[in-house]
Amino acid sequence: MTTAIAPACPKCEESVEIGETVRLNEILECVGCRIELEIVALDPVVIALAPEVEEDWGE
Repeated sequence: MTTAIAPACPKCEESVEIGETVRLNEILECVGCRIELEIVALDPVVIALAPEVEEDWGE
């Protein structure tokens, strides 16, 4: 079995398949809208839009 949980994407509401072994802060991609998602909680599994990578200019 490869899929344990399938929460909805916060952007397009498509089911996001998540494997049985997941880690906090793991980045996934929604198959519906191709946006990056982050696992922000494990019990229960909660996903949110992944933060954008920003330039820190050496700060």
